[in-house]
Amino acid sequence: MSPEPKRASESAVEMTQIILPSHANGLNTIFGGQVAAWIDICAGVAAMRHARHIVVTASMDDLHFLAPAHVGEVLILRAHVNRAFGTSMEIGVRVDAENPLTGEQRHTATAYLTFVALDADGHRTPVPPLLPETEAEKRRFQQAQQRRIWRLQRRQMHLQTEGDE
Repeated sequence: MSPEPKRASESAVEMTQIILPSHANGLNTIFGGQVAAWIDICAGVAAMRHARHIVVTASMDDLHFLAPAHVGEVLILRAHVNRAFGTSMEIGVRVDAENPLTGEQRHTATAYLTFVALDADGHRTPVPPLLPETEAEKRRFQQAQQRRIWRLQRRQMHLQTEGDE
């Protein structure tokens, strides 16, 4: 029996982090690797909320850094399940930087991650289908299918060239 569909709003996550000097490089901007780690955590929580199982990161792709974020600013990470594919899910994460003194926000990064749900024995397990409701959710749902095709094609290409070096 397949799990009941779930709304995207049921698993949405918003996470905030203040950027400290320990997160920054010599230009007082945040390390990209730190942003990637926070993206993975935020997306993982959304995936667990949707699946109600342990999840593992299968891939992170299309991580685009659009603008720098600076020490003292607040990063706001928002994650949504875009689509479920049997035992895996695509999670989209948007990252904004906020000046806490003015409230001004700007879009600084975006990423798409794939998570796989695991049962207690560590085997893949089905996840609920996603029920998109808003126009934005429906758009992300459709786009997720296109990105999945692209990801699977790229994965196949990587597997074919593994022994070339």
